[in-house]
Amino acid sequence: MSTPAARKPGALGIRAKQAQDTRAKLLKAAIKVFAKQGYASGRIESISKAARSHDRMIYYYFGSKEQLFIEVLETIYTQFNEAESRLDLDLDDPARGLAQMVEFVWTYYLDHPEFVTLLSSENLHQGKHSKKSSKLKEISGYAISVVQRVLDAGKAQGIFRAEADPRDVYIMIASLGYFYNANQYTLGAFLGESLMDKAALAHWREVIKDTVLRAVLVAPGG
Repeated sequence: MSTPAARKPGALGIRAKQAQDTRAKLLKAAIKVFAKQGYASGRIESISKAARSHDRMIYYYFGSKEQLFIEVLETIYTQFNEAESRLDLDLDDPARGLAQMVEFVWTYYLDHPEFVTLLSSENLHQGKHSKKSSKLKEISGYAISVVQRVLDAGKAQGIFRAEADPRDVYIMIASLGYFYNANQYTLGAFLGESLMDKAALAHWREVIKDTVLRAVLVAPGG
């Protein structure tokens, strides 16, 4: 009676790596397709084709189109946090540290337009997919904590207002950058000017820095 062939050493590791790679390719393709076409129009067939895979693999790894989109949202926020975690914020000079953070967020939006378009798509759906995520609150908690560190350093030095709230500052930075990028076409047409040339982008970056710092710095003589 023949015995089953022994599994080759490392076979499980190879299969796990292949599965991980396939899942990552599908997720990367989904980010591109949903960013370009939105959730409603982004088709499973388009995603599997972009990933050079098969529709059934999407259902195998993610269960549904909705769950895939939820993971897309979690992924783009996680990637943002990972990029932000590599920042070497100047806590000895908290005003500079806060300016560094503003510049990071602004540059990230410019370098990752898919981040802006995916969030715009989700807002069209009133955040119904985001609300089903069990991870986004944890992810946002990290983002707020980064702002908190800078504000705490500034408060300790007496240069930031004691009541400056990290949540408010985070929303201020995010909204000033997001609105400009998400509405660049309509706002540009409305104002009759290009918002995306080099000089315009540099100007708005400085406006954001100035606005945020004015909101948190202790007033002279205060």
